[in-house]
Amino acid sequence: MKITDLLTRDTIKLDLASTSKAGVIDELVDVLHGAGKLNDRNAYREAILAREAQSTTGLGEGIAIPHAKTAAVKTPSIAFGRSTGIDYEALDGQPSKLFFMIAAGEKADNAHLETLSKLSVYLMDEDFRKSIYAAETKDSVIAAIERKEREEEGHVEAPVTAKAPAENAPYILAVTACPTGIAHTYMAADALKQKAEEMGVRIKVETNGSTGVKNPLTADDIANATAVIVAADKAVEMDRFDGKRVIEVPVAQGIRKPKELIDRAVRQDAPVYKGSGSGATKTSERGGFYKHLMSGVSAMLPLVVAGGLLIAISFFWGINSANPDDASYNEFAAQLMTIGKAAFGFLVPILAGFIAMSIADKPGLAPGLVAGLLATQGNAGFLGGLIAGFLAGYVVLLLKKAFSKLPAALEGIKPVLLYPLFGSFIAGMIMLLVVNEPIAGFMKWLTDSLNSLSGGNAILLGLIVAGMMAIDMGGPLNKTAYVFGTAALTAGNQEIMAAVMAGGMVPPLIVALSSTLFARNKFTPQEREAGIAAYAMGASFITEGAIPFAAADPLRVIPSSVIGSAIAGALTIFFGVLLPAPHGGVFVFPLLSGAGNVFMSMGLYAAAIAIGALVGAVILSLWKRPLESKAPVTAETDATQAS
Repeated sequence: MKITDLLTRDTIKLDLASTSKAGVIDELVDVLHGAGKLNDRNAYREAILAREAQSTTGLGEGIAIPHAKTAAVKTPSIAFGRSTGIDYEALDGQPSKLFFMIAAGEKADNAHLETLSKLSVYLMDEDFRKSIYAAETKDSVIAAIERKEREEEGHVEAPVTAKAPAENAPYILAVTACPTGIAHTYMAADALKQKAEEMGVRIKVETNGSTGVKNPLTADDIANATAVIVAADKAVEMDRFDGKRVIEVPVAQGIRKPKELIDRAVRQDAPVYKGSGSGATKTSERGGFYKHLMSGVSAMLPLVVAGGLLIAISFFWGINSANPDDASYNEFAAQLMTIGKAAFGFLVPILAGFIAMSIADKPGLAPGLVAGLLATQGNAGFLGGLIAGFLAGYVVLLLKKAFSKLPAALEGIKPVLLYPLFGSFIAGMIMLLVVNEPIAGFMKWLTDSLNSLSGGNAILLGLIVAGMMAIDMGGPLNKTAYVFGTAALTAGNQEIMAAVMAGGMVPPLIVALSSTLFARNKFTPQEREAGIAAYAMGASFITEGAIPFAAADPLRVIPSSVIGSAIAGALTIFFGVLLPAPHGGVFVFPLLSGAGNVFMSMGLYAAAIAIGALVGAVILSLWKRPLESKAPVTAETDATQAS
């Protein structure tokens, strides 16, 4: 298959009008959509933005290759656009002028993927880039590509400038890989091979792309290698390099700095890689705090959705249908409640465990799980889980350094004995002695402070306790407010419980409205799916439904939620709504009173919640950064943020 089978006259736009990255993306998506290449324009655009959120596809040298592999593509295609230069967050900081948008179907066959990858390799040729930029018509662009394809096929004699490496030249191995596996994987491989040929260095490059592993490294290759370069932004098999000098960098450095990497490999300027003995894979370091955080949130999210919906469904048989001593008891509802609570019981440990594993690889998992469970038992909530995850991860990293001087005979027992034993002990003791106890003391102080606001300051009290429900969403502040509300209910004060429940219902509704209605393009497809489930959890008074959003973007989600919840809580007190039940969400609305008849009370209570949710959702939607700038590339991060 030829490139011109995928790049045709109707997918070329020579003069792009946009002056921004987002505008160029929209223009090229419209070109593909107008040519009938897409099943769903919006879904494809979101897939492109999600890829950009991982790292910029502005490669430098005036080139940008936005790309996505998704079911939203009807026909594998390439769109080409050209401009006088826009800021595309390119790795070299220079304006981008040539834009090739690659659209690969979710089930694209190898022929399509290899053709798309071939274009990426051609773009490494400066003369080819110049011919594309100088083309005056669409037909001239196609002719330049066809000429390049004939040259590569041997129909035109290409000039030979490189020298053949000597038999005794250093033998370097490389592995290249990026998340999508369409463009950057092959560009890095080609850049390394071309530079090695110029330098007279023997090289073999394994690519981990969409078509699978190509040119795999053999045991003999590894045994005879001087050093190994791993230029990857996704997991690759690493244990096979045990005992070899290994340079680990993002795939972008394979494209931008091939000479520097090969020089380092020839000098063996790299640490000796020590495998875990468990067939572990490793991803190059990139994304820092955000990457580790999202690893925990992604693992926790299915538990939030499954547990929350199971609990919400159990309420259909009555708010107390899971209680064997209640007249509404239903065995199936009780089973649903038990399973849902079991799922929720794993939230914080899983969050902490996977954060720790992201930091320290598999040896971090057990200490992270242990520290996360201790955070739960110490009423530290999901904020405690975040602390536990990062604590355990970095404890294990320190242990790796400390144990690196042990005899080689002990390598096999490190991941199965030393790391989990000492990591769990150290992280666990810090949680018990440093983290949990101060939080418990803070909770007691907070409860005493709330008690002092009752009486004439009822509206202010409602505002505060409802806002507290949204600060840590199941953590100590949330629990303090809830316990205060139930204590007030026991004493005959039903106002506070109404404010508490309204405050707890609002955060999931805020993220649901923002992610599914008001600002869909600022959330990933996974977050939008979680947003749909958050409607049910908000309606059922399951505040934890907002935790994945708060953990991923706490500086925006938490303040928005606190404001919305506080407004809802203050309004319920102002309206005089009374709630005699400590839980249940919409399922206990028929029990409301205090604002006239039951229907008036229900209407005003629903209005208070709706107003709080709408205000919070508007704030979050306006404040939330566009998806494409979620992980901006800066001068400090450009070496680690591209794939």
